[in-house]
Amino acid sequence: MPSFDEVLKEAEEFGRFQKRVFFLLCQTGITFSFLFVGVVFLGQKPEHYWCRIPGAAELSERCGWTLEEEQNYTVPALNWMNLSSRGQCERFDIKWNNTSVSCANPLSRFTNNSLGNVPLTSCQDDWVYKQPHSTIVSEYNLVCANAWMLDLTQAVLNLGFLAGAFTLGYAADRYGRIRIYLFSCLGVGLCGLVVAFAPNFSVFLIFRFLQGVFGKGTWMTAYVIVTEIVGSDQRRIVGIVIQIFFTIGIMILPGIAYLIPTWQGIQLAITLPNFLFLLYYWAVPESPRWLLTRKKGEKALKILHTIAKHNGKYLSPHYSELTVTDEEISNPSFLDLVRTPQMRKYTLILMYAWFTSALVYQGLVMRLGIIGGNLYLDFFISGAVELPAALLILLTIDRIGRRLPFAISNIVAGVACLITAFIPKDILWLKTSVATLGRLGITMAFEIVYLVNSELYPTTLRNFGVSLCSSLCDLGGIIAPFLLFRLAAIWMELPLIIFSILAVICGVLVLLLPETKGISLPETVEDVEQLSRYSQS
Repeated sequence: MPSFDEVLKEAEEFGRFQKRVFFLLCQTGITFSFLFVGVVFLGQKPEHYWCRIPGAAELSERCGWTLEEEQNYTVPALNWMNLSSRGQCERFDIKWNNTSVSCANPLSRFTNNSLGNVPLTSCQDDWVYKQPHSTIVSEYNLVCANAWMLDLTQAVLNLGFLAGAFTLGYAADRYGRIRIYLFSCLGVGLCGLVVAFAPNFSVFLIFRFLQGVFGKGTWMTAYVIVTEIVGSDQRRIVGIVIQIFFTIGIMILPGIAYLIPTWQGIQLAITLPNFLFLLYYWAVPESPRWLLTRKKGEKALKILHTIAKHNGKYLSPHYSELTVTDEEISNPSFLDLVRTPQMRKYTLILMYAWFTSALVYQGLVMRLGIIGGNLYLDFFISGAVELPAALLILLTIDRIGRRLPFAISNIVAGVACLITAFIPKDILWLKTSVATLGRLGITMAFEIVYLVNSELYPTTLRNFGVSLCSSLCDLGGIIAPFLLFRLAAIWMELPLIIFSILAVICGVLVLLLPETKGISLPETVEDVEQLSRYSQS
C-alpha cells in the first residue's frame, strides 16, 4: 500500500487546492495578531482626566459649567501646589454640598485659610474623563492605584493562551483539526462580543481569558493544518508566510484604531471577522494525515482524491487504500513527549526556545517601544520591521536548512542585546540600530521555532506537542514585563544582559536538534527517534 506522502505527491503537494486552503487559514494570523497586541489601543491611557471632589457634579450642574470649566474651577488649586498628578490621583478632602458656594470662584471660601493646610485624600472611584468611553482605562477606571489592572488584562489573556495550548491542543489531536478550529473561531467571536459589552471589569477579565483560550486554538490549529496538507518542500514556505500574515495584522491594527474612536468599536472590529471563518466548514477539509492516525484511511483517501481533482490531477486506480499507522490509537499526554530519548531532548530544547523567543521578543519590543510621536504611525513601523525577518528566512531556510539559521538568529539577537547594553546613551542612533538588529534576530528565531516544532513531532502528537511547547511562549510573555521593569529599576541595561544570556544559550542548544530540511513529516514516535540518524547520513 502507498504511503500518504506518495499519494500526496501524485495529487500535487502544493497545488491550487492547497493554495486556496492556505490563503484562507492565513487570515487567522491577522485576527490573532489583533488579539495579541490589541491592548495597546484598547488600553491607551487617557490624556485628560481628573478626580472629582464630592458635590462638584451637583455644583457644576447648578452653575451650568462645561467639563473644562469644572476642572478649572475645582482642580486648579492642585496645580497651584505643584502636584504632579494635576488632580488625577488626589483631591482636596472637602465637599461642596451647599448653595452658598460661588459659581465664579468656588474655592474662595477656603482661601481665607492657608490653602496648603487643606487636607488631601486619594481618589477612590470618581474620575472625570473628557472621552469617557475611548479606552478600557476610562471605562473601568484603571488609573492611579488601579493602573496595575491594565497589566492584569494582558496577563489574563496570556493565561488564556496557556490554557488553550493545553486544552484545545489536546482536543485537536483527539477530535480533529478542523472541528476544533471552527469551535475555537466561534468561541473567540462570542467571547469578544461579551468583552465589548461587559457590564463590569470582572466580566471583562473572565471573557478576556476565554478569548485567549479560543484565540490560541484558532492560531495553533490553523498552523498545523497548513503544514499537514502540503509536501515537505513547501512546509518552509507555508510555515513562514502564515506568520507574515501575523505581521500584516500588526500593521493593519493601527489603521483600525485610528478610524474608530472608542475601545468598544475597536473590539468589535477585531472580533467580528472570526465569525466569517465559520464558512470554512465548506471550504477546508479535515487533515488527511490526522485521519490516518485515527485509522480512517478511507476518509483520508477521499480527501486526497478531492485535492487531486481540484489540482487537475488524477490518482492511479491502485490507490484504493493507504498505509495506516500500526500504532494503537491513544490520547496524547505530556509523557508521550518525554518517554523516548530523542523526543525528550527535542521537547526540552523546544520548550526553552519558545520561552526565550517570547521573553526576548516582547522585552525588546517594550524596551524600544513607541517613543512619543504618532502612536499609530510608530506602531505600523514597528510591525514593518518584522517583514525583513521573514524574507531572510525564505532566502536561507531552503538553501542552508532550519538548524543553522535558527542558531545564528538567536546568537545574533543575544550579541546585539549585549552590545546595546554598553553603547553610551548619547549615541542614541547607534544604540537604537543595534537593538533593532536584536529585534530582527529574535523575530527570525520566533518564526523558525514554529516550523521546526511542527517538523519534529509525529502526526499523532503534532498538534498537542506544538501547543504544549508553545505554551512556554505564553509563560515568557507573562514574565517579560516583570523581568524588564524590575531589573531596569536596578540598572537600566540589566534586562539586556539577561536577554543576551538567554538568547546565546538558546542558539547553542538548537544546534543539538536534527536538520529537517526535505525530510517527510514523521508519522510515528519511531520515525522521530530515527530523525537524528537520518539527518546525519
